[in-house]
Amino acid sequence: MMPDWILDFDGAVTVCDRDGIILYMNERAVRSFERWGGRSLLGQSLIDCHPEPARSKLLDLMEHRQKNVYTIEKAGVNKMIYQTPWFEGGEYAGFVELSLEIPTEMPHFVRRPPG
Repeated sequence: MMPDWILDFDGAVTVCDRDGIILYMNERAVRSFERWGGRSLLGQSLIDCHPEPARSKLLDLMEHRQKNVYTIEKAGVNKMIYQTPWFEGGEYAGFVELSLEIPTEMPHFVRRPPG
């Protein structure tokens, strides 16, 4: 089970198992995917929620346990999508997707090690 703080996290969090079955969606994810079923997606295949070519991409990422990071724009809102495998006890357990809104104005810092 996910920690309580994730429920109201200001970004969508979706977690699936190694077979692509959706185990968890926080409230933001439920709202984000409302038109596709929202909370009723729990227990459903994440793979079935993606049309081609996204479906093949997701299957490849899961098979090779690789992360995928990209940005999108929907209805004038920019988001960063971060998809990455998760592990339990060192064993591959599935995939996590974070969807975070990117503010239109945001500071950027370049950090350099001292010395």
